[in-house]
Amino acid sequence: MPENKNYFAHETAVIDANCEIGEGTKIWHFSHIMSNCKIGEKCNIGQNVVVSPDVILGKNVKIQNNVSIYTGVICEDDVFLGPSMVFTNVTNPRSAVIRKGEYETTIVKQGASIGANATIVCGHNIGQFAFIGAGAVVTKEVKDYALVVGNPAKQIGWMSEYGHRLNFNEDGIAVCPESDEKYKLENNKVFKLTM
Repeated sequence: MPENKNYFAHETAVIDANCEIGEGTKIWHFSHIMSNCKIGEKCNIGQNVVVSPDVILGKNVKIQNNVSIYTGVICEDDVFLGPSMVFTNVTNPRSAVIRKGEYETTIVKQGASIGANATIVCGHNIGQFAFIGAGAVVTKEVKDYALVVGNPAKQIGWMSEYGHRLNFNEDGIAVCPESDEKYKLENNKVFKLTM
């Protein structure tokens, strides 16, 4: 670790060579940041987290305890990863077959939340502000603002940027009860209306 670091790392954390770690980031007990990771500003990396080589995390990413983020995963700004959720990076792993050159990319887009114990099968991107329920198993792309639950995960609704379920009227308009921001549902896609 650099002597003049501008982030916090608990004394039990291990940080390998050639990592970029943003100002104000906190890395907690028994976590391992592997080589060539890029971690943005003001991230919070909980206890017993593994960040594998070449992973990219944006700003203000919150990672709860017992999460492994494998090579091929990219988390954009403001992503939330719940306790013990799981990423994969190979669709057909075998102990005796080396597949390091076959890692698939998974992008978790800005503001998305992934609940506790959820599993994200590699190669399926998670849309902006999507909400993955606890224990869900994601086996396909998730749309922006989508709420998905179950195994396999199925979309059951839409969520606001503040994390509230959206109820659309007959004109396809919904209002977030916390922010009063308005959303439009059109052609099975949701977007936020600008004021």
